[in-house]
Amino acid sequence: MKISGVDIRPGNIIEYEGGIWKVAKIQHTQPGKGGAYMQVEMKNLQDGRKTNVRFRSADTVEKVRLDTKEFQFLYEDGEFLVFMDQDTFEQINLPGDLLGDARPFLEDGMTVTLELWEEKPISVALPEQVEATIVEADAVVKGQTASSSYKPAILENGVRIMVPPHIESGTRIVVDVYEQAYISKAG
Repeated sequence: MKISGVDIRPGNIIEYEGGIWKVAKIQHTQPGKGGAYMQVEMKNLQDGRKTNVRFRSADTVEKVRLDTKEFQFLYEDGEFLVFMDQDTFEQINLPGDLLGDARPFLEDGMTVTLELWEEKPISVALPEQVEATIVEADAVVKGQTASSSYKPAILENGVRIMVPPHIESGTRIVVDVYEQAYISKAG
């Protein structure tokens, strides 16, 4: 589906110069002289490159629709991760860096969503929130108020996050995978 360069929005997947790009940020600019344009920051979903491109209203780009499919994470094989299609039980190997900062939150048996372009996986999405256990939490500093202060803590997967003062070592909490932030105590 073709769209005008000024209709590009964050989160759109577009085809540009033979690659598939995900739009991260946009800035609409209307200079005093000349036509308006859209400054677009985007990331290549195949090789991870980032670029900034200027699109004018006369420019058109192909908006790509990706297919999504649920897979189950089985195990790690060197630098590759092995996933299984839950419908066909077919296994697929993907590079671990496809997950980016969310990688430490991947657990055995976890159901993930793969985005596919022309039957090829180009991204892996974990659940937005997961439960994790605090293995180490700093002591509360006397005089801190619970409303404004947070303290550092380390999760079982080695990720460091900030938690409220009342959270202690051994506590199960809910964590936002992509923000790597404390949400609440696990129910």
